[in-house]
This record gives sequence, structure tokens and C-alpha cells, in this order.
Amino acid sequence: MALLVGLMLTVIGFILSVLAFVLWVWMLIDCLKNEPSDGNDKIIWVLVIIFLNGIGALIYYLIRRPERIKQTGQ
Repeated sequence: MALLVGLMLTVIGFILSVLAFVLWVWMLIDCLKNEPSDGNDKIIWVLVIIFLNGIGALIYYLIRRPERIKQTGQ
């Protein structure tokens, strides 16, 4: 029974890691392609996404992306 629980936790952890990596790559590409190049905003957001990994991608997705879409429509 304990082996089954351990295996399930391993599989769930692997799936969450893959999803976090996909989110990270998606937000990095989105930032590089769609973030306006005015000022240093693009550079700062790319650095936030790269250095904070999944948390940085989540911050970008929840805070900056909706604001950018409202401002520029992309």
C-alpha cells in the first residue's frame, strides 16, 4: 500500500513539474514576442521569469499579461 502511495505521489509530482515547465516556456515566449520594447519592462520581465522559474512565470501570467493585453490588445 505504501509503495502504491509513493508511486502515485511520484507520478503527480512529475506531472506538476512538466506543467510548470510548460507554463515557464509559454510565458517566456509570450513575454519575448508580445511585451512592448519601450523602456526596460521587457528585460525586467524576462529576468523575473528566468530567475524565479515557475513562480516568475506565474507572476507574469497573473499580473503583467492581463494588463498588457488590456493596453495593447495582444
